[in-house]
Amino acid sequence: MKKLYKTLFEMILLMMVGSFGILFLLCSPKESATHSHVQKAALRRVLLPKSTVTKAKITKTGSVCKVNASVLQLPGFSEQPAHIQDYLKYRHCRAFELLRNLPDKCREEVFLLLVVKSNLFNYNQREMVRKTWGKEREIQGVRIRRIFIVAQTPNLQERGKANQLLEIENKEHQDILQWDFLDSFFNLTLKQYLFLQWMDDYCPSAQFIFNGDDDVFANTDNMVEFLLSSGSGQKHLYVGHLIYGVGPIREKWSKYFIPEIVTTSKSYPSYVGGGGILMSYFTSKAIYKASQTLQLYPIDDVFFGMCLEKAGLSPKSHMGFRTAGVRDPSSNRISFDPCFYRELLLVHRFCPYELLLMWKAVHDPNLKCSLSQDTPT
Repeated sequence: MKKLYKTLFEMILLMMVGSFGILFLLCSPKESATHSHVQKAALRRVLLPKSTVTKAKITKTGSVCKVNASVLQLPGFSEQPAHIQDYLKYRHCRAFELLRNLPDKCREEVFLLLVVKSNLFNYNQREMVRKTWGKEREIQGVRIRRIFIVAQTPNLQERGKANQLLEIENKEHQDILQWDFLDSFFNLTLKQYLFLQWMDDYCPSAQFIFNGDDDVFANTDNMVEFLLSSGSGQKHLYVGHLIYGVGPIREKWSKYFIPEIVTTSKSYPSYVGGGGILMSYFTSKAIYKASQTLQLYPIDDVFFGMCLEKAGLSPKSHMGFRTAGVRDPSSNRISFDPCFYRELLLVHRFCPYELLLMWKAVHDPNLKCSLSQDTPT
């Protein structure tokens, strides 16, 4: 009997030990994993450099511009749209960090410098400009160089990706100037001012400048031919689509809305539409000098007109600039016929794929046009 009880006790003991063993095996991996995770996290905080830990955070930039608090007391200030208020509060600010520079762009003598206003997200437009009219090359023995001027996107969530894209582009093409301020329509004047400042410092050898948008068709071959017949870049030249006899638009719905709190003037000086302008270095220098004595105006092409007036210079009209598109004289409809484009200098506005198609078409050696097709309206 004692032997039977002993055997039974040993069996119960073995069962208990086995049960505890199973529980240990089931529980211990989870506990070990938890301990391992905590230990790794602690090591990461200790061993990784601080820049890795804070990489995703939005950091303050080097450009600081203080609000002009006095404008808050202007009559009607609080009733203005947000972009008008921002302009009034910050229009005195001109010193912003140059984030991407091109100090060697004009190391060799440049005949025509293409300065293209662009937005961080306009990658497709920039690529198509590079492949077509903005290609850096030599024509008739003179050199063409290209620069895109950009700022920062107001979209903080997308800013990191946008700047990474810009970095990839610039490593390949070396053609981007970027400043540390927010890109907006009302900040185009600031962008133009800072470019003129850059040109004064880094590119005084350029004879002529084309200044325009990234959605235009620009026949740079024709531009070079025109400029070669215009003489030296040390004389006044400022041509494009001439606009005169107009003044500030007071309708709030308009992109160009300018309230009287900004200016009480009812008229603008004559100016050339900002879609595309050809100017000499002499004139760009005169504009820059005048711009240092004038308050920045929120519409960039009008501001250039103000600078010309201050410098005692006048803009001129050129029939080769069509900022409202090209119309077939027989139907008065917008035309995409390359025969209407081959003799022009600039047409606004084009989608990226349209730009490539038109560039290929006007340079087709087999293109045949009648005399009437050379004179679009």
